[in-house]
Amino acid sequence: MTSPSLTVDMPAGIVRATAGPRHDDAVVFELGGAMRGSVHVTGTTNPHHWDQFTAVRACLGPVNAYQTTAPDEDLPRLTRSRTGYHGSLTLYPDDYTDRPQVSAYPMTSADGHEPPEKTAATLTAVLRACADHVAHREDLPEILTFSRQRDTPQLLRFLTWSAAHHRAEAARYEREAHAARPAQRAAVAAWWTVARWYLASPHPVLLLMLADLPYSVLPDSLARTVDVKQWWAPYCLTAAAREHEHARRAQAEADSLRTQQRSRRPARRPHAPAHGGPHAERRELEMS
Repeated sequence: MTSPSLTVDMPAGIVRATAGPRHDDAVVFELGGAMRGSVHVTGTTNPHHWDQFTAVRACLGPVNAYQTTAPDEDLPRLTRSRTGYHGSLTLYPDDYTDRPQVSAYPMTSADGHEPPEKTAATLTAVLRACADHVAHREDLPEILTFSRQRDTPQLLRFLTWSAAHHRAEAARYEREAHAARPAQRAAVAAWWTVARWYLASPHPVLLLMLADLPYSVLPDSLARTVDVKQWWAPYCLTAAAREHEHARRAQAEADSLRTQQRSRRPARRPHAPAHGGPHAERRELEMS
């Protein structure tokens, strides 16, 4: 395992971060030097693959900011400042290179303001250093395992909802695409009817109805209605296909998480035959 202490040299000064004992899925760093406070680092899912626990997330404060909120007085701050800051950073492997990728959540002060540029740079560097430290620990697999156990139930609920939501959206777009075809035919027929009226008896009002004017000038012109109906059905079909793909991916990730749950569930050992008559057998069953 690497050293439990690290140093971050920033324009604001040198920040020292010392890792405390691991608590199942998390390591908490105590900050000293140019900053004081804590950084909480835990395992999490890859932002692009929610069924893969291959990333680490560092949060400003001594707790997992995705589960609870740290009290304002416990938020990290520059040594000469009274302003504490919220924020987090996720470090995850890239699909195509060996260099890890970073996804940062916007940082804000306890009262909701953005930090100055130099302060933001210091906070980001400290979070990155702590996350990188944990990503290279020998016990990272254990941290990720505990993180998987912690987050899987909630992720399954979300992914199940997401799959159902996207399927419902796909069905809605398909209904709109189906309804758009007769609406398009009706709009074209109406345009040609007005065109025949105009040819029979030219009038400025009829010409206005036929003209393709900007929506801000005439929202319901027949020409614009025809134009919209022409592309609306293909658009809805494309959107429906996209929603089906989102639903498929959410379902696949949920299925993957359930498979991981089953594969990591410890097998129950068979009980030895009970001895001592029916009462002993009943006690054995109750204990199991």
